[in-house]
Amino acid sequence: MRGVLFVELQKSNTRTKSIYMFLLVSGIVLVAFNLRPAITSVGPLVAMIQEDVGLAHWSAGLLMSLPLIVFAIMSPIVPKIAYRLTNERTLLVGLIALLIGIGIRSIPMTFFLFTGTLFIGAGIAIGNVLLPVVVKDKFPQKFGLMTSVYSTSMGLIASLASGVSVPLATGLSIGWQGALIVWGIPVVIAILVWAFLLKFKQGGQKRIIKVSVTSYHIWRTPLAWQIAIFMGFQSFLFYVTISWLPEILHSRGIGMGTAGWLLSFTQLVGLPASFFIPVFAGRYRSQIWVAFVLGLFSVIGYGGLLLGSSYPILITSIILIGIALGGNFPLALSYIGLRARNANQAAELSGMAQSTGYVLAAVGPLIIGYLFDKTHIWTVPIITLILISIVMMLFGMLSGRNRYV
Repeated sequence: MRGVLFVELQKSNTRTKSIYMFLLVSGIVLVAFNLRPAITSVGPLVAMIQEDVGLAHWSAGLLMSLPLIVFAIMSPIVPKIAYRLTNERTLLVGLIALLIGIGIRSIPMTFFLFTGTLFIGAGIAIGNVLLPVVVKDKFPQKFGLMTSVYSTSMGLIASLASGVSVPLATGLSIGWQGALIVWGIPVVIAILVWAFLLKFKQGGQKRIIKVSVTSYHIWRTPLAWQIAIFMGFQSFLFYVTISWLPEILHSRGIGMGTAGWLLSFTQLVGLPASFFIPVFAGRYRSQIWVAFVLGLFSVIGYGGLLLGSSYPILITSIILIGIALGGNFPLALSYIGLRARNANQAAELSGMAQSTGYVLAAVGPLIIGYLFDKTHIWTVPIITLILISIVMMLFGMLSGRNRYV
């Protein structure tokens, strides 16, 4: 009788653990789903927002850059919040802040527009920092695979949000407010899943435990700075490309409508790299060759924009740029887990690297725009992107060495 009860208890525990793991993976993917749409859905709707609210062009530009500024400020703070609340509760707080921000931002008044954007930036910053930490904590042996899953999810939903914003606003006649608030639906689902996950008492770290390496030491570690600079320059290239690629293509004789679709294509073509790069990176102790190849793609891709005016050359350049952008972001995320010994180090490294990264990301489009304003041609800005790609490649290779922070 006792044997039967023991077997039944084992089956029940196994079933409970299986449900927990399914919900955990689902929760990670759902958080990833919500880390980009609230930002990438705004760009196509800026003209509608300006007309309705009466924003000047500089205000509209600030609306786009504000989340990145919040990311830079919040990222080093997130590990300290997670230490007090646990990773899971902090993620839940971030999702709630994101939902509040999406709701407030949909009110057609300047104050609410910017206030909501601040909440959105804070909520996404929490997810940005803690998602690789949770993966490191819960899936230490499958870190590469899980990074592939959530980084690919981020890229896919970001592309979708950019593409469907205008059709939602005009096709369904719900306006820019409705098109933006739609992205609160996946946030609600994610909140429900993580609220349910908090009820499970499984093994693994529920709190980031103090170890010998603190944030003070992280900021003085050369390897941490190498990862942070790599993260920063890949973010620089991504947000510059998102901001200015259509204009560059238009200067090469491509219509703005086609240039917009080619920007979406640039993001989509990088999705396979987003999935496979972390898997490859996780199988090897050193990722130097991965960083070199992706950096080379970036250099050649931007070089093609500089030298080529024919359609085949431009398409080839876009494909190479897309692969480089799609691969370098998850590679940077992989470094956070691969170069850290535990979840605590991963949290501190994630906060530092992403803080540095989003500072560069926020100023990148402004610097490239300033260079264009001064020269009135895209030659100098593109040469700058090529040089940035070389520097990024070098720091990516330094970060890829088999070492720990």
